[in-house]
Amino acid sequence: MAHVLHLPSTTSSREIAKALDENGAVIVEDLLDSDTLRRFNAELDPLLDEANPSRDFVNPAVSYFFGDKTRHLTAMATRSRVFAEKILPHPTLLGVCDEVLRPFCASYQLNIAHLLDRGPGSERQMFHRDELVWSYLPRPHPEVQVAAIIALVDFTADMGATVVVPGSHRWAYEREPKPEEIVAAEMSAGSAVLYLGSTIHAGGSNVTEDVQRRGMHLSYTLGWLRTEENQCLSVPPEVARTLPRRSQELLGYDVHDAVETGGGYLGTVDLVTPADLLEKGEL
Repeated sequence: MAHVLHLPSTTSSREIAKALDENGAVIVEDLLDSDTLRRFNAELDPLLDEANPSRDFVNPAVSYFFGDKTRHLTAMATRSRVFAEKILPHPTLLGVCDEVLRPFCASYQLNIAHLLDRGPGSERQMFHRDELVWSYLPRPHPEVQVAAIIALVDFTADMGATVVVPGSHRWAYEREPKPEEIVAAEMSAGSAVLYLGSTIHAGGSNVTEDVQRRGMHLSYTLGWLRTEENQCLSVPPEVARTLPRRSQELLGYDVHDAVETGGGYLGTVDLVTPADLLEKGEL
């Protein structure tokens, strides 16, 4: 039977990245400390009370994928200071991105930040690889994404813990997982399952009668790829200028500057780094 490796939060980012390379997915226990977890959930409670689980999405396929029993929050850096200041620039997550993504880009960025509160009756999602949002990338290609699902409550299989397929990041794309190759990422609140964009996974089935599975999904990608969530509209300049510089950069207010390595630059405003304009009050 498959299993997911559990590592303590004291594990170095290099060791976590090595485990990701070997397994495709790994659980980091207690990624968020208890105070950060408490404050984050307190921010989310009133927002989720107003969330509509049956809203429409960009197209019918996406609406079907998420189902009608999940409450969603997006634009997380606008909605939550804890997310913007503590989770988005979390040193462990960025350390892993340094190891996995940085060899293939001048800088990386937030791809998407999406709170999913999956209610009772939520069916298991179809198995997928997150990197397929960039379906036009030729294969094979280097890893282009590092993702995490952070458990904001204890995750169990019955209430829909994310299911992952260890080792699938090295499979041929047409291979389907067998039942014995699938494992639920059961973990305590504050822990996170990290996985690569090439790893097969899915949101699990919530077969409980009254338990919500609250999880924070975020992923980072190469600075030269189009992001799944339009961060500079989700987090407009009037919000971004109140955030730490590193968070601004991760949200796309940076330039992907590869000039020193013989490349070009992407993302300027008036040929200047947007974060510099935020600092000067010119953006």
